[in-house]
Amino acid sequence: MIELAGVPELIDPVMVAAFEGWNDAGDAASTAVAHLDREWKGEVFAALDAEDYYDFQVNRPTVWLDGGVRKITWPTTRLSVIRVGGDKPRDLVLVRGIEPSMRWRSFCNEILGFAHELGVEMVVILGALLGDTPHTRPVPVSGITSDPDLARTMDLEETRYEGPTGIVGILQEACTHAGVPAVSLWAAVPHYVSQPPNPKATLALLNRLEDLIGLRIPLGELPEDARAWQLGVDQLAAEDSEVAEYVQTLEEARDTAELPEASGEAIAREFERYLRRRDGGPGGPPGVATDGGEGGGFLREPGGGLNRPSKPQRSEPSPEPSLEQQERQSAERQSTEQEADEPKPPVPERAKEPPKRKRRPPKKETREAETREAETREPEAPASEAREPEAPEARAADPEAPEPGPGADGGKDAPED
Repeated sequence: MIELAGVPELIDPVMVAAFEGWNDAGDAASTAVAHLDREWKGEVFAALDAEDYYDFQVNRPTVWLDGGVRKITWPTTRLSVIRVGGDKPRDLVLVRGIEPSMRWRSFCNEILGFAHELGVEMVVILGALLGDTPHTRPVPVSGITSDPDLARTMDLEETRYEGPTGIVGILQEACTHAGVPAVSLWAAVPHYVSQPPNPKATLALLNRLEDLIGLRIPLGELPEDARAWQLGVDQLAAEDSEVAEYVQTLEEARDTAELPEASGEAIAREFERYLRRRDGGPGGPPGVATDGGEGGGFLREPGGGLNRPSKPQRSEPSPEPSLEQQERQSAERQSTEQEADEPKPPVPERAKEPPKRKRRPPKKETREAETREAETREPEAPASEAREPEAPEARAADPEAPEPGPGADGGKDAPED
């Protein structure tokens, strides 16, 4: 049995949990719980034994100095309590830590032991995953539960996910088997700008949590940080034509898919949130807690720039990320980045074209040309016919006349008989 010393009786407590690691893309979920703890000055009342659940070679402890004295902070999961005042007070139990390396069932049983001792009425687990969503559109947040009755009463989706899961999925199922109502809220973070922090996704999770538990959450500088984050990503995307074109493709796909969902119910929910913030709403004015507190911003420049996107693939979003899909997509994106960074080989100069061969005339033309040349050329007399042939007329007149001698044509007339 867990004994809690110094923890007063809580009013309608809700446990809100988030874990760093595989279920926390862009640190959006863990930052949301840290924001609640900072704004409402949560008081830590318990911490799990790090020896039981963590591999210190994976999650190493840190050393720091406190007034010249060296101290060690061990990776673990801590629980804190927040007492929210106002017209309708409601207390929160925050669970913030790192996804455990081992003994997940014992880990969940210990968390549920605290929930039972504190009289927790509902457990809300925050998570974030990488998805094909543009940074220029509102961050989609899905509310998932394993309880069909809770899904109908709170307008949530009943989970149909099958595949590898993280501590968020394990803790939710443990709550369901223990009879504790449990809901998980998942924010989709653009995969091409996955570096933490992501204040826009954190803001979306807090807005969805506010609607779920009926408490007005002080946002502090978070809206301004979200606008500055989007502006910074816009500038980075504008510098890369390929990324800009990819973002435009995601925008068109998102607008087409959500056109039928622009229902009056969604508009009414957003209008109710506006009225609640304007008029004070449940939970009193923002930042009201039993011990006060001030919050601050946490904006950092998006480190590392943008990841070069792969070709967009239209797929049905799942409530939890698949480890195999994440590893495959990560490998493809790294391969694409390496190919883009490799220098291209020089283009070889075009070889000189060989001289064109003269077209040989057809055989028929060649024979005709040879025939014409032979006709124009005088034929040579053979050696046996070197003498001049007789005149055909003289031979016909006197066939018996002797052949003329060498002096036959001496210029004198022949005597008549």
